[in-house]
Amino acid sequence: MSPENLKYLLVGVLIFGFLVEKILSFLNVKQPIPAIPKTLLEYLSQDKLKESKAYQLENFRFGLISGVFSFVLTLLFIWNGWFGAIDTWVGTYFENPLIHSVAFFALIFIGSDIISLPFDYYSTFVIEEKYGFNKTTFQTFFSDKLKGYVLSLLIGGGLLLVFLGLIHKMGPHFWWIFWLVAAAFMILINLFYTAWILPLFNKLTPLEDGELKQKIIHYAKSVSFPLDNIFVMDGSKRSAKANAFFSGFGKRKKVVLYDTLLDQHPPDELVAVLAHEIGHYKKKHIILGMITSILQVGLLLFLLSQFIFSETMSLALGGQEWSAQLNIIGFTMLFSPISMVIGIGMNWLSRKNEFEADAFARETFAGKPLAEALKTLSVKTLSNINPHPFYVFVNYSHPPLLQRLQRLES
Repeated sequence: MSPENLKYLLVGVLIFGFLVEKILSFLNVKQPIPAIPKTLLEYLSQDKLKESKAYQLENFRFGLISGVFSFVLTLLFIWNGWFGAIDTWVGTYFENPLIHSVAFFALIFIGSDIISLPFDYYSTFVIEEKYGFNKTTFQTFFSDKLKGYVLSLLIGGGLLLVFLGLIHKMGPHFWWIFWLVAAAFMILINLFYTAWILPLFNKLTPLEDGELKQKIIHYAKSVSFPLDNIFVMDGSKRSAKANAFFSGFGKRKKVVLYDTLLDQHPPDELVAVLAHEIGHYKKKHIILGMITSILQVGLLLFLLSQFIFSETMSLALGGQEWSAQLNIIGFTMLFSPISMVIGIGMNWLSRKNEFEADAFARETFAGKPLAEALKTLSVKTLSNINPHPFYVFVNYSHPPLLQRLQRLES
């Protein structure tokens, strides 16, 4: 395939991905406001449903504007060869190919982040603020940005150096070596995220002794799941939305509860939420998810190794000669339809796992408090109780609320 034809293919893939994403979003947001289901009569009002729809519409319109902007900008970069022009310009300052590659990606990252900054700001301080979710201060917003840059430089930059160094030195065999590096990194992040990364952004404090802690420990022992590390995170520092999650394996496993979750739910509902999360561990979802992710990375790297040393892609993106960094960008674009298909499969598996974790919580604790917790979470976050089936199929990693309640309350 000639560079010119490959450029047309890239443009076609970009247009296809954009249209699929926006059509699905349009179908989802155009779903009618439903009558209040019987199971939600005590939680929802028609006014709350209208507020939820307004929130969805506002996010859709904003996503459409930001998405069109990003789409057009990327289209212009491909069509006019600006990726290649930037690569050539950077090459005039750095003769070392490895430093050249790193400098190119650093410039693209900084430029992309600067462009997205106004959109992030508007989403946080206008939309989220309007609907009562935002708790982030200006200081926290920009502090998070600064810390993110530092982490990107230290962690992302380090991985990028290893990745590009292997490409330049090992040739087509780079993929399996970096696969091992990536797998080790993924495992380490899972083990040490709450100890190393999370404290940079949030404060974690041990859950105080009391009824909730006693009930959690009692339940954990009843299902042979020793649990000593229970922490509360100051999630209210940024948002009124609530959440909880597990991190780590073995003795390093921790449960983290947002302080907003503790404020919104009684102890039995919190234990039910925890029972759901323990269900993921007991059903081996965490380990299987990690293995699946590592296999995905391996597949991605192998496919990249078959493609990255072709000069055609570099020329299609406006380069003057073969360029590893241009081929990585081109591969990311070409791989996006395959990535979408893989994502659909992973979301299907995730929804299946969520049903299994719900069932575990119902069988080992109780279904009613988990159902009540899900209702409260859904109402307080203005979530969509009537999503379009196609949108769910492609994008939802969790089953829609009413499907989960049907199984929990049956």
